[in-house]
Amino acid sequence: MRSVLKLEIEEAKVMIAAGIEAAEEARAAETICIVDDGGYLVALERMNGARNTSPELAMAKAFTASGHRRSTHLFNQPGGPATIHGEAFGIHAMMPGKFAIFVGGFPIVVNGQVIGGVGVSGGAGEEDIAVGVATLKALQRHLGEGFEVLTDADIKK
Repeated sequence: MRSVLKLEIEEAKVMIAAGIEAAEEARAAETICIVDDGGYLVALERMNGARNTSPELAMAKAFTASGHRRSTHLFNQPGGPATIHGEAFGIHAMMPGKFAIFVGGFPIVVNGQVIGGVGVSGGAGEEDIAVGVATLKALQRHLGEGFEVLTDADIKK
């Protein structure tokens, strides 16, 4: 038996606030989504001016990152699992509307456990990455030294 960490609304609010701040600095209108370890919505915020499609995309990115325990952009890198010869080629077709294999999704990994996912949609790829990393760094600051949060863009658990 092991103890399990659970992501709660307080942490999600801290993460979204940091994401909005990073998006504002980048002048990007983003939607930021936080899901739990099952891929279920904890919190979502769509900034003024964000695209109408960005909430659904952010949710799919967060779901994918949480469920598959990797940053979503890693699926399509050369040799990645969703490329034509990868072991997960076509996986997005198996879960239409829920599985995203492009930039903007990050698993939330605390003390080695995937406890959820972050999805960011609305900016250019590099802006989505910067906002996602900002949310993870904010969680690390919020939790303090007793916890280790992975804060790199390229996360694979």
